[in-house]
Amino acid sequence: MPGNTSQDNSLPKRIGTAAFAFRGYNVTNLGRTPELLAHPAYGPIVERSLNDASEICSSAARRRVNLVRRVTRRAPSTMKTYAQDLAMIVSVELAQLQLLAEFFEVSFDDAQLAFGYSLGEISALIAAGVFEMEALLTPLLTLSKDSVKLAADVRIGVLFSRGPALDVDAVQRLCLQVTNQGHGVVAISTFLSPNTVLLMGQGNTVDLFKDTMHEVLPELAHLRKNRHSWPPLHTPIVRQRNIPNRAGVMLDTAPGGFKAPSIPILSCVTGDAGYNDFNSREILYRWMDHPQRVWDVVDQTLADGVETIIHVGPEPNIIPATFTRLSNNVAAQLSGRSLTSLGLRAVSRLVQRRRPWLTNLISSDATLFRAPFVEHIQLEDWLLEQDIT
Repeated sequence: MPGNTSQDNSLPKRIGTAAFAFRGYNVTNLGRTPELLAHPAYGPIVERSLNDASEICSSAARRRVNLVRRVTRRAPSTMKTYAQDLAMIVSVELAQLQLLAEFFEVSFDDAQLAFGYSLGEISALIAAGVFEMEALLTPLLTLSKDSVKLAADVRIGVLFSRGPALDVDAVQRLCLQVTNQGHGVVAISTFLSPNTVLLMGQGNTVDLFKDTMHEVLPELAHLRKNRHSWPPLHTPIVRQRNIPNRAGVMLDTAPGGFKAPSIPILSCVTGDAGYNDFNSREILYRWMDHPQRVWDVVDQTLADGVETIIHVGPEPNIIPATFTRLSNNVAAQLSGRSLTSLGLRAVSRLVQRRRPWLTNLISSDATLFRAPFVEHIQLEDWLLEQDIT
């Protein structure tokens, strides 16, 4: 990850130009939560947040769930524990923010902005005071069984180009053509960058896409399939069990949702800071089956002048990795030269030789220059490095 985790307590001085980035669900979800839970000072706050989420999870599952015990035992994540993982991730993210506020006087509301990938956007809305945790977790946990059933034959494919930017229209058209064959749905679930998207597909649809993709995409396009099963949120697959409609009905009467976020939230649904005092339900409805626009959020974060990104949650993954790839690509294009010594025309020539997809972006948007200089802080690491005894 670009930048280093700070070992001093200077974070309060930088919070005004910082963004909080919340992680989503992954195949591993514990991170350093067991250490935070066992910490003599932090432990009670983490335990209280986990217990609150346990009650919500127990109510939705109609059986007793104990997330504290699960964290203590370091139980691994599986599709059987999907609902528990969702509740644990959100509660741990909120607990980490509370630790910042209580021990270091760093308030979420003092940050420049926030955003989250997938489940992380739910946490961001809760942290920003738009909804309480129970209001948003309840629909997700109630419908999680159906998400898991759909996940049984869903696979992820990482589609990327080593040359020009991906022709997104061609990718979406081919997804629809493969889906139209009747073997299952395949669709884009995440736009990671102009040259990388995540596909989710049922059955052998990811393989069918791969078999025919070079009829419409250049040879420099590649697809790698992930071996894990994934709940197909952010794709039309969830419509097969009416998950968006059912979640929307539950959200209609969920408490909250009638205030603007306490700080701007960049939505991976819309790609911008589109939340106001009444539209959160509509955006969350689209959150269910629309792809995540991670690149738009990354680009906007840089354009807004954010200097520090604080990654919230256990073992953050997608967002740090996306910034790392961008930072490394920009730094490599410049061949170690000083940014101030290069004009846009010179940068364009460097990029054209190595990563053509960056050419137009860097030539037209100098904000990408900032990527290697944004500091990144893994919050769980930062918290555990502080001496508060």
